[in-house]
Amino acid sequence: MITAIVLIKTSVDRIPEIAESIASLDSVSEVFSVTGTYDLIAMVRVRQHEDLAEVIPGRISKIPGVEATDTHVAFRTYSQHDLEAAFAIGLDS
Repeated sequence: MITAIVLIKTSVDRIPEIAESIASLDSVSEVFSVTGTYDLIAMVRVRQHEDLAEVIPGRISKIPGVEATDTHVAFRTYSQHDLEAAFAIGLDS
């Protein structure tokens, strides 16, 4: 699974509606409303790199009110769940 973090600038007066539209897309797992340079951050998960083109410029960028996107593809994922499982290997509960 390929994960992309998409930073999104939007029309400020429509952030909730735009976030809901993005969150309703099949390959989008979460959308965060954030402070800073960008208004939203979307987590996109797809099976192949080619699918990113379909989702990000093909769907997210075409939602009315989306002004710009900046995409970062994850090389590796680290999570608290993964770390706990790694440290628990070989330990009896």
